[in-house]
Amino acid sequence: MSTTQPLTGPVADRPAGENLLEVRGLQKHFPLRQGIIFQRQIGAVRAVDGIDFSVGAGESLGLVGESGCGKSTTGRLITRLLEPTGGSVVFDGEDITHRPAARMPRARRNLQMIFQDPYSSLNPRHTVGTIIETPMRLGGIKPPQGHKKRAQELLETVGLNPEHYNRYPNEFSGGQRQRIGIARALALRPKLIVADEPVSALDVSIQAQVVNLLQDLQREFGIAFVFIAHDLAVVRHFSERVAVMYLGKIVEVADREALYTRPRHPYTHALLSAVPDADPDATQRRERIRLAGDVPSPIDPPSGCRFRTRCWKAQDRCATEEPPLLRAEGSEAGHLTACHFPEDPSVTAREEDIVLDPALG
Repeated sequence: MSTTQPLTGPVADRPAGENLLEVRGLQKHFPLRQGIIFQRQIGAVRAVDGIDFSVGAGESLGLVGESGCGKSTTGRLITRLLEPTGGSVVFDGEDITHRPAARMPRARRNLQMIFQDPYSSLNPRHTVGTIIETPMRLGGIKPPQGHKKRAQELLETVGLNPEHYNRYPNEFSGGQRQRIGIARALALRPKLIVADEPVSALDVSIQAQVVNLLQDLQREFGIAFVFIAHDLAVVRHFSERVAVMYLGKIVEVADREALYTRPRHPYTHALLSAVPDADPDATQRRERIRLAGDVPSPIDPPSGCRFRTRCWKAQDRCATEEPPLLRAEGSEAGHLTACHFPEDPSVTAREEDIVLDPALG
């Protein structure tokens, strides 16, 4: 990354310990309707169903889970690309939960998003320069050096040639397009960026480059991140804290060291056991867990604990009482788990592998 023309990053001006983003009881239910003329609501998809988390200034929070658990919907709710059904989103001291778009200019400047697909997120009819300059023009930002010079500086910052200013997106590879999307997100000098699986559509050889670029930008400009991904290895490399989602709920939150070496929720244990072992010849074998069946439908989720239908520790209480997100006995401060019967804090091999699906035995 070039540093010959350093950019002025956002100032983390909030007091230490005060959160930049506060999410409380956030919900998004998509209605299911029946009928052609008089559409009657017959149910709802509970994509996000009451989640709480916070992000401090300059901090990176990873959001992980299986496909369909509500990660991307959460990102769009935070950035107000979707209207929440319930709960609250407080960003930089302002409640933006239901704020109209016309009253969002300040929040929009400080809250940006990097999208998953670098092909569909860039307008093919616009040049790279126009794509990067548009947020500045819409936000009323007039850099002293002019929009063009600022856009070229941003291109250089993300590792592209400033001469690419007049080219079109179809002239670039997927990794280069994602760098353009990152430059666009940086144009307004945001305090928080929501990165929605920013490397999942890229070749493996390019993923590390983009993740390292984002990490460099975070350190250089003090930007906070909500990093959404299903790749646990990428999240561990990038995020300081990690929240695990399952079927619209957050089931565990901890700093990355505690979560990856001392997880407490059974679902987190299952996720980590599925990560390929980087050292298959290691003397200490890791636990192996094979879950039964698919994730239940968010239209009619299980009562009580939503993971109970696939959990080897489920008891009667799990079906009648939803577990709150609390600190489990023996966990560090800030390590929260939503489980009535949390697992031991270890990922080492068990006496017997857990195999819940006979077909996989």
